[in-house]
Amino acid sequence: MLFWLPGMAGAQAGVFVDAAGRKVEIPDGVHRVLAAGPPASVLIYTLSPDKMVGWVREPSAEEKAFIAPAYRDLPAHGRLTGKGNTANLEMVLKMKPDLIIDVGTVDPTYASLADRVQQQTGIPYVLIDGSFARTPDSLRQLGELLGVKARGEELARYAETSLKRVEALAAGIAPDKRPRVYYGRGPKGLETGLAGSINMEVLGAVGATNVAEAAGKGGLANVSVEQVLSWNPDVILTLDPNFQASVLHDPQWAGIEAVKQGRVYRAPTLPFGWFDSPPGVNRLIGVSWLESVLYPQSKVDLRSEARDFYKLFYHVEVSDAQLDELLGPAKP
Repeated sequence: MLFWLPGMAGAQAGVFVDAAGRKVEIPDGVHRVLAAGPPASVLIYTLSPDKMVGWVREPSAEEKAFIAPAYRDLPAHGRLTGKGNTANLEMVLKMKPDLIIDVGTVDPTYASLADRVQQQTGIPYVLIDGSFARTPDSLRQLGELLGVKARGEELARYAETSLKRVEALAAGIAPDKRPRVYYGRGPKGLETGLAGSINMEVLGAVGATNVAEAAGKGGLANVSVEQVLSWNPDVILTLDPNFQASVLHDPQWAGIEAVKQGRVYRAPTLPFGWFDSPPGVNRLIGVSWLESVLYPQSKVDLRSEARDFYKLFYHVEVSDAQLDELLGPAKP
């Protein structure tokens, strides 16, 4: 929520109440924005790339091909939050942002970090709820905050349409008929998301069951082949090409139904992951991908939807060859 301080005109500094309930004073004219982590980086890029001071990490050559040319070579400044945080406060100050944005899980730890960085740098630091179900809200909030309200509304409406479609799809599937899915991260496929993990939200949105919920509640965790065998998923999803290539021929995994049926799919990852990596607004296109792989009877036109999404969100026109590159690994 953004409101103006008493006695001030709308063009002056405002106060933004962020997802942690923190009241953050926003300067007049936000022109330079720093992302605290990868989900924020993607969200800022989709809404107002001209305001980005840089990327959390330098995009690879493969990723740059799917990013608008004007923004491919922005400097890398590291991350302030999450695993492998690499940005230091000197770097933050050197980038001279008007505002720092973090998008994702909101809890006292992240709020404390935001307070500390804000106090030490004097730069306003805002937390946005990055849960998948709240994607339309996130787009509207940040759109207003960055002065691109109409753009935020346009993207939010796209998100609402996608979420309503999969909500209707999931509602029509009996609990005992829902696809049972295992998500294997890493070259061995033995890291996954437990119940409640932000990395698994899209799976729940399309009415599928995360078999790793049997291991309890939490975030990302390492599991064993024996555990996956006991869960016996119908479908295996991954981001890792090595795991996708090896699992169908690995005798340890041979007894799993997904392997027997050849239902091992790799989510597209360029320039950002469709399923995860990061768990941000980029997952919206993953809804259509999951619908196509989990429900073969679906009539979703994935190529058309991907083309439209990349134009609207990523500011690029993708070629047929690029679509082939994106969607090729998505098949068994």
